[in-house]
Amino acid sequence: MCRSIKRLRQGDIAASEEDVQAAARQFVRKISGFGAPAPHNSVAFEAAVDEIAASSRRLLGSLKVRSARARAGR
Repeated sequence: MCRSIKRLRQGDIAASEEDVQAAARQFVRKISGFGAPAPHNSVAFEAAVDEIAASSRRLLGSLKVRSARARAGR
C-alpha cells in the first residue's frame, strides 16, 4: 500500500515540511479514494491531511536513530 509515498526518515537528515505535507496528502488520497476531493469534501480532506502531517512530524521528531558506532559495538 502507498508505494509512491516517499520515505521521510533518512537517518540524521530531517524531512522537509514539503515532504511531510506531500506524504500526508498522498496517504489521505489513498485512504479516501479521492485524487482530489469534491468541493463539499475539501474541508474534511484538508483537515485529515493536516492531522496526518502533524502526527508524522511528532513521530519523526520522537524517533531515536542509533549512530553507526553504536550499531557496530553490538
